Amino acid sequence: MAIVTVIGLGSMGIGMANSVLRAGHEVWGLDISEARMEAFVAGGGKSGTIAEAAGASDILVCVVLNAAQTREVLFGAGGAADHLKPGAVIIACATIPPAAARALAAEAAARGLLYLDAPVSGGTGRAASGELSIMASGPAEAFAAARPALDAMSSTVHALGDEAGAGSAMKAVNQLLAGVHLAAMGEAFALGISQGLEAQRILDVVSVSAGTSWMFENRGPHIVENDYETRSAVNIWPKDLGIVSEIAESAGMPVPMTGAALGQFRAAAEAGDGLVDDAAVVRVYARAAGLKLPGDA
Repeated sequence: MAIVTVIGLGSMGIGMANSVLRAGHEVWGLDISEARMEAFVAGGGKSGTIAEAAGASDILVCVVLNAAQTREVLFGAGGAADHLKPGAVIIACATIPPAAARALAAEAAARGLLYLDAPVSGGTGRAASGELSIMASGPAEAFAAARPALDAMSSTVHALGDEAGAGSAMKAVNQLLAGVHLAAMGEAFALGISQGLEAQRILDVVSVSAGTSWMFENRGPHIVENDYETRSAVNIWPKDLGIVSEIAESAGMPVPMTGAALGQFRAAAEAGDGLVDDAAVVRVYARAAGLKLPGDA
């Protein structure tokens, strides 16, 4: 049995923490929300101060929003790294630029800690079932130390090299496709509705046709059911596609599809949809064309 701390019990982190707990490990859960920590404890987890949790653990899983939050949680004043034992492993899961991952890994190494650059994909459902895809890079020792948590959280661990940065680069590739597919999904639904097609029929036909995608099949039902309860928020995409754009700019290559999708998510956020489910990107197209979506009065 491993002792694991999960920092960040949001929509992804809570599923990951529960998956590790279900695998028979001792799991501490930390979050800025007292209610989330109380709910995790009610389900069999443990909670306490960062000193108590990190000090007890051999594995720390960091599931926060971005590079700044990752750095603050790990290396800020009183952060987790101050309390982890030498040789403990950090599994860093936020979507961040590769250069930031390399810098965080170097800081961890300077403190005698192992670091795995390990962004995840699969959504809240697969986080809850322990079937995430994890894109990981770091030294062999980090992979070995992290294995109990990795096995509990994922169906697939993609080992992408022995240095931090490759995992984050691969996540950027994935997010480029996911963001473009999601924006295209909204565009396609809006186009069909503008031509008098019912949203349910669009979903039914495209899902078994060449134009489908995982994003179309996963988010399309949210539009059909007028269900924009947040699983993955619109606000995730300006951040993630912004990272893709930064990486591409540093490589000197154009990413026009990324730019187009990024513009639509920014428009959705500016219209007040930043905190709702990202299927709400369809509203950008609907507003522009004066369309009524399912459930609209």
